[in-house]
Amino acid sequence: MAQHIVSLNRNGIVLAADSKAFDFATDGSMQAVSVNPLIRLSDSTAILAGGDAESADICGTFRQFVANEELRGVSEIYSAALPFLGTEYEKSMRHKCDCIPVDPVHHMFFILAGHDPEDQNEPFKAFLIWTKKKLPQLDGDTIASAFSVPRRMGLEYTLSQMNKNNESLDTVLATVKKRLEGLPVDEDSEIGPPYHYALITEKGFQEA
Repeated sequence: MAQHIVSLNRNGIVLAADSKAFDFATDGSMQAVSVNPLIRLSDSTAILAGGDAESADICGTFRQFVANEELRGVSEIYSAALPFLGTEYEKSMRHKCDCIPVDPVHHMFFILAGHDPEDQNEPFKAFLIWTKKKLPQLDGDTIASAFSVPRRMGLEYTLSQMNKNNESLDTVLATVKKRLEGLPVDEDSEIGPPYHYALITEKGFQEA
């Protein structure tokens, strides 16, 4: 599983991920593939696709849906994300497994983050969308400050302390980069470059 990181405070949001993912070859064996899991959904919202490599394709489809429906703020996009991603996820599982119950090896999760101009108290929001209860149902949880998949508790604690002080996004990004790019990378590693970074501020989404 690739590494995904999100951190948010009053200044905005930092998103980070590497590119390594896993998919099934035609013979049924697992193979490592490279994908860009960081997908811009609107001027101020983005999503990280995790787990099965097809999650990035699903997010690409969701991006087109967001554009067609002219959704902008993260709250309205989140409301649409749960049913849309849940339906696409179940369709993917049924297609791959050709039976129910679906195989849990085809795990997917999503981290949605963005700016909500209508909420002055909490203008920046992030959500984890995952199979909290059972496959293939997707549920959502609010991310309060910092979160990583797989969990890196030391990093999350460091970022949470930085966010309490509302440190600049450049400072937070530097910490995230150092930790992500410091993870071991070899033939057997589940982490692999290139790395992808983005910032979301009141001015919108920008790759970093």
